[in-house]
Amino acid sequence: MTTPLVSLQAPKDVDLEYIDHELRQIWQTYTGSGDGLAATRASSFSFLVYEPEVTQPLLAALGFYTGPVDGIGGPRTTSAIKAAQKAYGLEITGLSSPELLAKLRVEFEAKQAKGKIDLADLASVQQYSPDIEGAGIADAIASINPCRIITLSPTTEKDEGVRASVSAYCPVNKRSANTLICCEYINITGVASAFERIGGIISELMIPDLPKFIWWKAGIDQEYCLFQRLIKECDRIIVDSSTFAQPEIELLKIGKLLDQDLPLIDLNWARLSAWQELTAEAFDPPERRSAIWEVDQVTVDYEKGNPTQALMYLGWLASRLNWQPIGYTYESGTYDITTVKFLTAEGKEINTELAGVPIADWGSVLGDLISLKLTSTNLNADCCTVLCSETTGCMRMEAGGGAQSCRIQQVTSLADQDTEQLLSQQLQRSGKDVLYEESMIVTTQILQLYLEGE
Repeated sequence: MTTPLVSLQAPKDVDLEYIDHELRQIWQTYTGSGDGLAATRASSFSFLVYEPEVTQPLLAALGFYTGPVDGIGGPRTTSAIKAAQKAYGLEITGLSSPELLAKLRVEFEAKQAKGKIDLADLASVQQYSPDIEGAGIADAIASINPCRIITLSPTTEKDEGVRASVSAYCPVNKRSANTLICCEYINITGVASAFERIGGIISELMIPDLPKFIWWKAGIDQEYCLFQRLIKECDRIIVDSSTFAQPEIELLKIGKLLDQDLPLIDLNWARLSAWQELTAEAFDPPERRSAIWEVDQVTVDYEKGNPTQALMYLGWLASRLNWQPIGYTYESGTYDITTVKFLTAEGKEINTELAGVPIADWGSVLGDLISLKLTSTNLNADCCTVLCSETTGCMRMEAGGGAQSCRIQQVTSLADQDTEQLLSQQLQRSGKDVLYEESMIVTTQILQLYLEGE
């Protein structure tokens, strides 16, 4: 069921210097409309999204997507992507692709040449029309907290300064007495260098004395002055390593940011929670607690293309068992095979293998774990544990055989691990995740061995 919404203001272009004035006008106009309802302005947090992907604004400009260009995506954007793919005769996946993006650019440029649309002018979107596949994460955020969402959409065109649009939406079924709970949206477009020039203004748009969250959806660039400014001013930096174009390099950069004591969290880390919990649960029975120290062989299968989940799981396991990484090798092929060797404090060698497995039916998150196996060269140890995703099963792990009987468990549905759900959870928190930071220390050590081998 889609959340019913009321639009206080469809996206409207404004001068950057008058953004706050325009937003105040929206609320004053609505409050004085005489319908008996007052609208509560942003009073919970500011949420800034740096979104280099232009699919959503192009979909909006071409009429496929209706609503605030917030850079967040979710089911509403997925539905718009499917509509565009159907209209252009492309494979209907609901996922953005180079083919779709190229077609959107061609269609946009053709209509823009005729003077029919302007990428920064979305005023033609007169109302927030819910689509059949449900509300997006921006709706979910707005339904819980009155907040301000600021989206920075960098372009690759020539530098013509920046342009901004503002809008406000309220879920009509979320109210306190006669007060609607609403979110206000600010979308700013321009080239990256133009964002640097107005870095101070962007900082000022985040409401003082309220928590400030930043979702950085681009690659980590510590030379980018705007990035440096924003990370020093926020209460939590949010990234998603499942989207990294250079996973190992970007993950190593994340580790270095954590070394600077920055409050950073990775949505992809949160996707590992079920695997971590079941691993711990397997050794929770009293008769198996000591067996965890017998584990000296680990195999992790993941969807080929992004090893970040596998690397972070390995970093988590090694950090809990005090394993020190000492060796790293990588071999590409049908299966991408990474082997990492560790030493325990007692000098025992631990051998681990991460296998990128080609999957015919890709999930929505590239690099999801498929299965894992913990076992020992000590055939008398009762430590063999196999975990599998419910969609793929444990065929490769079970085919490996072995003399030990294994405890086999299935990881239940990961529907609650979708990006929009994880993001909503992180916006209810602030500060640091100690377990994540401790795990990333070891993951960073593994990746440093990777760099040394390059």
